[in-house]
Amino acid sequence: MTDSEHRVAGGSTEAGSAFAPAVDDRIRVRLAADLANLPVVRSVAGTVAALLDHDIDAISDLKLAVDEVCSTLITRARPGAALECSFARDGDLVRVEAWVPTGEPVSVDTSSFGWKVLTTLTDEVDSWSGPGRDGEPQLRIAIARGRTGGTP
Repeated sequence: MTDSEHRVAGGSTEAGSAFAPAVDDRIRVRLAADLANLPVVRSVAGTVAALLDHDIDAISDLKLAVDEVCSTLITRARPGAALECSFARDGDLVRVEAWVPTGEPVSVDTSSFGWKVLTTLTDEVDSWSGPGRDGEPQLRIAIARGRTGGTP
């Protein structure tokens, strides 16, 4: 791993997806990297988890975690950038990956309160910083949250 890469748990440090489901049935959202768009991403996260029969606590945890992921990314995005998010089912897990172009190499402070929140609310968390497919510096965060109730 180089200095510009960081891996916490699972996932990959390559420019590709940290989590890749066997079948590409992901839901993708692309919107302006603006804090005003957080309710849209939270809503998508809650809907995906509800459709996969996650209980209310798991849905709430996922929505809070997605909010933290996207807030972290938006505050590090280059001006005028787009926030991209991907939601996928992986067994009982909802996997969320989000990324932004940053304009310059940045990383996530894994000792921050926000990161501690992520590790508490999710089953898996991973971050990666490095060149994206277009060579521009990019920051990615991937999380996974499992079902705590309901039926398969």
